[in-house]
Amino acid sequence: MTIDHIVFDIGKVLIHYDPHIPYRSIIPDEAERAFFLAEVCSHDWNLEQDRGRPWPEAEAIARHPDREVDIRAFRRNWHLMVPHAHDGSVAIMRELIAAGIDVTLLTNFAADTFREAQAKFPFLTETRGVTVSGDIRLIKPDAAIYHRHARDFGLEPARTLFIDDTPINVTGARDVGWQAIHFVSAEALARDLAARGLPVPALPR
Repeated sequence: MTIDHIVFDIGKVLIHYDPHIPYRSIIPDEAERAFFLAEVCSHDWNLEQDRGRPWPEAEAIARHPDREVDIRAFRRNWHLMVPHAHDGSVAIMRELIAAGIDVTLLTNFAADTFREAQAKFPFLTETRGVTVSGDIRLIKPDAAIYHRHARDFGLEPARTLFIDDTPINVTGARDVGWQAIHFVSAEALARDLAARGLPVPALPR
């Protein structure tokens, strides 16, 4: 099937994300840090900010009153968690745009930190547009966010190709009729796109 639209995820596809980076100095003990990021400021906890929960509510310390300082450090040090872009993936995105392919972004991201990411990584403003989960209070892999993105940007689902690093989000896209690629590396993505007849840049070996 012809691909008319390509939709990129952002975190771990176009930009690096790792909350351990600032917390290595905030909580030097490896076991304690692993516990904190798994049980206190966990992935599921952070996902609620992606769904639109305000940071002051997220930082409520009733459950972990002894960790107030460490909890509040998450938002304050968020910029350190996104240290660099994934240059190969960005080069692929830009090549697709330059070739006239319709490219948009669909991301689980808190509204405020996404605007910080756009300022830090201007290529996030180069696509036709973006759906940010925190803005619309829907998150992947909920079917509603894919339908919303397709409606807002006039995408034909069967001709839409989605690229995401999280398997459950890839499955969510396929469940609503999109084509989808599980992202593992820029090199693998380039091969997958080339196999579909799409233009990709030569990536450094």
